[in-house]
Amino acid sequence: QVQLVESGGGSVQAGGSLRLSCAVTRTTRGNYCMGWFRQVPGKKRERVADTDGEGVTTYVDSVKGRFAIFQDDAKGTQNTLYLQMNNVKAEDTATYYCASTREGSWNFCPMNQFEFWGQGIQVTVSP
Repeated sequence: QVQLVESGGGSVQAGGSLRLSCAVTRTTRGNYCMGWFRQVPGKKRERVADTDGEGVTTYVDSVKGRFAIFQDDAKGTQNTLYLQMNNVKAEDTATYYCASTREGSWNFCPMNQFEFWGQGIQVTVSP
Protein backbone atom coordinates (compact mmCIF):
# COMPACT_ATOMS: atom_id res chain seq x y z
CA GLN A 1 0.00 0.00 0.00
CA VAL A 2 1.01 3.60 -0.58
CA GLN A 3 -0.05 6.65 1.40
CA LEU A 4 0.40 10.16 0.03
CA VAL A 5 0.07 13.53 1.74
CA GLU A 6 0.59 16.78 -0.17
CA SER A 7 1.76 20.08 1.27
CA GLY A 8 3.13 23.42 0.10
CA GLY A 9 0.22 24.80 -1.84
CA GLY A 10 -1.18 28.28 -1.52
CA SER A 11 -1.34 31.57 -3.35
CA VAL A 12 1.43 33.03 -5.47
CA GLN A 13 1.72 35.89 -7.92
CA ALA A 14 2.26 35.24 -11.59
CA GLY A 15 5.96 34.90 -12.33
CA GLY A 16 6.69 33.60 -8.86
CA SER A 17 7.68 30.17 -7.58
CA LEU A 18 6.15 27.49 -5.41
CA ARG A 19 7.28 24.04 -4.33
CA LEU A 20 4.78 21.26 -3.68
CA SER A 21 5.76 18.29 -1.55
CA CYS A 22 4.22 14.85 -1.24
CA ALA A 23 5.13 12.67 1.71
CA VAL A 24 5.14 9.07 0.54
CA THR A 25 4.81 6.05 2.82
CA ARG A 26 5.01 2.56 1.32
CA THR A 27 5.09 -0.97 2.65
CA THR A 28 7.45 -2.28 -0.07
CA ARG A 29 10.67 -1.00 -1.56
CA GLY A 30 10.88 -1.09 -5.33
CA ASN A 31 10.05 0.68 -8.56
CA TYR A 32 7.11 3.04 -8.68
CA CYS A 33 5.82 5.60 -11.09
CA MET A 34 5.09 8.85 -9.29
CA GLY A 35 3.23 11.79 -10.74
CA TRP A 36 1.69 15.18 -10.19
CA PHE A 37 -1.74 15.85 -11.63
CA ARG A 38 -4.00 18.89 -11.53
CA GLN A 39 -7.66 19.57 -11.99
CA VAL A 40 -9.79 22.64 -12.48
CA PRO A 41 -13.53 22.47 -11.74
CA GLY A 42 -15.43 21.34 -14.80
CA LYS A 43 -12.34 19.98 -16.57
CA LYS A 44 -10.65 16.61 -16.76
CA ARG A 45 -7.74 15.81 -14.50
CA GLU A 46 -4.45 16.53 -16.30
CA ARG A 47 -1.11 14.86 -15.78
CA VAL A 48 1.46 17.59 -15.14
CA ALA A 49 4.60 15.52 -14.69
CA ASP A 50 5.71 12.02 -13.83
CA THR A 51 8.83 10.03 -13.09
CA ASP A 52 9.43 6.31 -13.38
CA GLY A 53 11.81 6.09 -10.45
CA GLU A 54 14.86 5.60 -12.68
CA GLY A 55 15.25 9.30 -13.30
CA VAL A 56 13.16 9.46 -16.46
CA THR A 57 10.67 12.32 -16.31
CA THR A 58 7.91 13.57 -18.58
CA TYR A 59 6.01 16.86 -18.57
CA VAL A 60 2.92 18.24 -20.20
CA ASP A 61 3.94 20.79 -22.83
CA SER A 62 2.45 23.74 -20.97
CA VAL A 63 4.88 23.37 -18.03
CA LYS A 64 8.08 22.29 -19.82
CA GLY A 65 10.96 24.51 -18.82
CA ARG A 66 9.05 25.88 -15.82
CA PHE A 67 8.26 22.89 -13.58
CA ALA A 68 10.51 20.12 -12.29
CA ILE A 69 9.59 16.82 -10.65
CA PHE A 70 12.06 15.10 -8.37
CA GLN A 71 12.16 12.90 -5.27
CA ASP A 72 14.37 12.05 -2.33
CA ASP A 73 14.37 8.25 -2.35
CA ALA A 74 12.65 6.82 -5.40
CA LYS A 75 12.73 3.18 -4.23
CA GLY A 76 12.43 3.59 -0.48
CA THR A 77 9.53 3.03 1.86
CA GLN A 78 9.78 6.67 2.99
CA ASN A 79 10.05 9.19 0.20
CA THR A 80 9.17 12.75 -0.64
CA LEU A 81 8.08 13.73 -4.13
CA TYR A 82 8.41 17.37 -5.15
CA LEU A 83 7.08 19.63 -7.84
CA GLN A 84 9.09 22.81 -8.22
CA MET A 85 6.96 25.39 -10.00
CA ASN A 86 8.76 28.41 -11.45
CA ASN A 87 7.47 31.32 -13.50
CA VAL A 88 3.92 30.31 -12.65
CA LYS A 89 1.03 31.54 -14.73
CA ALA A 90 -2.64 32.15 -14.01
CA GLU A 91 -3.50 29.00 -15.97
CA ASP A 92 -1.52 26.94 -13.45
CA THR A 93 -4.28 27.61 -10.91
CA ALA A 94 -5.76 24.23 -9.96
CA THR A 95 -6.00 21.57 -7.32
CA TYR A 96 -2.82 19.51 -7.50
CA TYR A 97 -2.66 15.81 -6.66
CA CYS A 98 0.24 13.52 -6.00
CA ALA A 99 -0.23 9.95 -7.26
CA SER A 100 1.58 6.63 -7.36
CA THR A 101 1.37 3.28 -9.09
CA ARG A 102 1.91 -0.06 -7.43
CA GLU A 103 5.42 -1.44 -7.33
CA GLY A 104 6.44 -2.96 -10.66
CA SER A 105 8.62 -2.83 -13.76
CA TRP A 106 7.74 0.45 -15.43
CA ASN A 107 9.10 1.39 -18.85
CA PHE A 108 6.60 4.20 -18.93
CA CYS A 109 3.80 5.41 -16.63
CA PRO A 110 0.30 4.72 -17.96
CA MET A 111 -2.21 7.13 -16.49
CA ASN A 112 -4.69 4.36 -15.68
CA GLN A 113 -2.09 2.65 -13.47
CA PHE A 114 -1.95 5.44 -10.89
CA GLU A 115 -3.91 3.77 -8.09
CA PHE A 116 -2.93 5.78 -5.04
CA TRP A 117 -3.79 9.45 -4.66
CA GLY A 118 -3.25 12.23 -2.19
CA GLN A 119 -6.05 14.42 -0.93
CA GLY A 120 -5.19 17.31 -3.24
CA ILE A 121 -3.86 20.78 -2.53
CA GLN A 122 -4.91 24.13 -3.96
CA VAL A 123 -2.56 26.35 -5.94
CA THR A 124 -3.84 29.79 -6.88
CA VAL A 125 -1.86 32.10 -9.15
CA SER A 126 -2.90 35.74 -9.13
CA PRO A 127 -2.18 38.11 -12.02
